Amino acid sequence: MKFSAEINVMPLKEILDPQGKAVTGSMKNMGLAEIQNVRIGKHISLEIEAANEAEAREKVDEACKKLLANLIMESYEFTLKPIA
Repeated sequence: MKFSAEINVMPLKEILDPQGKAVTGSMKNMGLAEIQNVRIGKHISLEIEAANEAEAREKVDEACKKLLANLIMESYEFTLKPIA
């Protein structure tokens, strides 16, 4: 079976996010002061071939832990959907 994974990787709340701070400051300069605490992360889409959803979920989780996210500074979450 083939699956599609949508992965979101974000900096941990405890970690300073300089990109987010810069965007937050720019929002104020643009007259959008009501937008605060911007956090910048990354979105990753991939396809995976696996025997079943459990195996696909395990492989995507492994990819996130080993390569796609730095677990010291980032957290991740993902959704998995079968591709028809």
